[in-house]
Parts: sequence; C-alpha cells; structure tokens
Amino acid sequence: MVDDVQPGSIGRGKPLEGAHLTVTSKSFTESLIMGAIMGIAFQAAGADVLDRTGIQGSIGGREAVLKGDADAMYEYTGTAWITYQGNSEPIADPYRQWEAVRDADLKNGLTWLPPSRLNNTYALAMNQANYKKYGTKTLSDVAELSQRDPKAVTLCVEGEFANRADGLPGMQKAYGMNLPTGRITQMDTGIIYTQAAKGSCVYGEVFTTDGRITSMDLVVMDDDKKFFPNYNAAPEINTKTLKKWPAIAEVLNPITKKLNNRVAQQLNAKVDVDGEDPHQVALDWLKEEGFVK
Repeated sequence: MVDDVQPGSIGRGKPLEGAHLTVTSKSFTESLIMGAIMGIAFQAAGADVLDRTGIQGSIGGREAVLKGDADAMYEYTGTAWITYQGNSEPIADPYRQWEAVRDADLKNGLTWLPPSRLNNTYALAMNQANYKKYGTKTLSDVAELSQRDPKAVTLCVEGEFANRADGLPGMQKAYGMNLPTGRITQMDTGIIYTQAAKGSCVYGEVFTTDGRITSMDLVVMDDDKKFFPNYNAAPEINTKTLKKWPAIAEVLNPITKKLNNRVAQQLNAKVDVDGEDPHQVALDWLKEEGFVK
C-alpha cells in the first residue's frame, strides 16, 4: 500500500515505524473495505504494508494469518465460532461469543482484538409496499402470517442459505414456519435484492450490513428469537506479530469501535451501488472520521 497518510487521532508518534505488515481480507465488498481500513491505519502509524486483500473464500485469509503469511485481517466472530472452530450452536450474546472465539483461538496462535458492533448476519427484508400491506416487523410476525395466510408469504433465498443449519431450515424450525417449497425460490444474492425491491418475492434473504438495504429502501425483519448467529467484525492478529508490535491494538481499537451496521451499509453502498473503489472508500472514511490525515 502506498497511501500518503499521516496520523490523525490514531498512529500518533508512529508506533509502528519499522514494521513490515501484511494485511489480508476476503473478496467481498465489506471485507475488502475493512482490509483497506486496517492497512491504511497501519501506514499512518508508520508501518510498511503489503496488500494481500481479496483472497477467495473464507478459509484462505484465516490460513494466511495462522501461518504468518499475513499478519492481520478483520474476521467475523460467527464464522470463526461455527465454521473454523466447529461449533453448531451460536452464543446469543455477541460479546460472550467473541470471548469464546478469542479464548479458543489463543492456542492456535491467533489473538482477537475487541469486536465492533458491525454484525453482518442474515435477515429477511421486504419492500415498503409489502410492509404497508402485511405490517410484519419480526420473524415471529412472518411465521404468524405464513400460518394465517400461507399464500401471502413468498421467499427468495440463496442456495447456501436454503441448506445451512443456521439458514432457512433452522429458521423455519425455530419460528414454527412451514413454507411449501413452491413458495421458496433460490437465486443469486444480487438478484434477491432487486426481486424483493420489486415485490416479486415478498421476503428476500439479505445481509444486515448490505448497502442495498438502504438504497432500495427495504424493511428488515427483526430476529426476535435471536436465531441467527452474531457475525461481529473484529481484528484477528497473528499472536507473534502482536507481541512484536503491541501498538497494533491501540491503532485499531478506536477504529473498530466506530464500525457498526449503519456505517457498513453506507460504505458498502458506495461500492455496490455507486461503483466506487473499496480502497478509496476506506481512505475517505478514515479521513472524514479524523483517524488519519
């Protein structure tokens, strides 16, 4: 990374001067933005940063940090707890889930810094017209509607969500839904948003931090039984790197604290809706917030 940045509210005194750090991320918009945020922050604090963001799939980035091929990334607590650490039941309290993930990964040579409020989990959403028509606000309301008026509920979902235990099958079981297969259509993620916005399906499976929720004026149903896992973003650091450069924590903690779903939706929309570059979006945000100059 070759950004011309200086310390703002973070990185004062250049505590990472002399460090050579590699940041990584997954390949989807939000992860690319957070990878750039991390790398730019490290630069402002004096580090030389190698950009290895955009690794395909979930496993690759984590493996890079585990092996020391990369030093740090923003990862999701739910992904670590269920996919990497092999647990089947999420922990309902987001902070307790982060603690459990942190404790389990210490023996793997990974250290998790404090989590953000950014929670990129599953949800169902509908357009304003259908919201006015049916008035559902929670997934319990959707379940009640499906029992009272089965023909009212149509659902658009991804193939993965349709088959995951923490997706559609588990959601239906938890909320007592029994939607006929003919009322459920599987499609690609991007199409779900446009179909839900058009009303072609009454409810679409969405991710809670996706910028298209705001740009398409969709209404998100509250997961009132807390079925879906918490996917809070937090820095995952190679422990050896953190011991050598402990200032990484003081550089990242104020930034992580600022990340929430509203911020994520705004930043993601700049890329997915407006077509901006993820790295530039990250740089602009860090400057706007005064973290860097």
